[in-house]
Amino acid sequence: MGIRELPLKTLAGEDTTLDGPLAGKTLLLVNVASKCGLTPQYSGLERLQERYGDKGFSVVGFPCNQFAGQEPGTAEEIQTFCSTTYGVSFPLFEKLEVNGEGRHPLYATLTESLDSNGEAGDVQWNFEKFLISPSGEVLGRFRPRTDPEDETVVKAVEAALPS
Repeated sequence: MGIRELPLKTLAGEDTTLDGPLAGKTLLLVNVASKCGLTPQYSGLERLQERYGDKGFSVVGFPCNQFAGQEPGTAEEIQTFCSTTYGVSFPLFEKLEVNGEGRHPLYATLTESLDSNGEAGDVQWNFEKFLISPSGEVLGRFRPRTDPEDETVVKAVEAALPS
């Protein structure tokens, strides 16, 4: 089973996959948190969504509370925070674990991907980004401190947009 077919739940608790409403799109998967020093990256992620959303692209947020308890909220609190504070319009999924024994199968696959330094392994912190092709191939991995609007991210997104 490819990563686009793995069972997921939306933030509202509905069963889905990445190939549900996001079929055929290039995706930027991001583990997000509301109370992190990197939380302002939501603004850059939303700008990417606005810039490329009508070109077959979507940011996809996965709330995660594994890093210093920086995403303690309920699904409703997370949705409210994201929409009112950052105007987030991209889809958010149910809170999940990205590392350790409880790691979601999606992240078990993603963490096998290499970053720009040729390193795979655990997600380092909140806001690690994975670029996924419409067919489910991992095209890029960007560590947490890489700004969503960094030239390397933008060029990778543009190169991966469906034709």
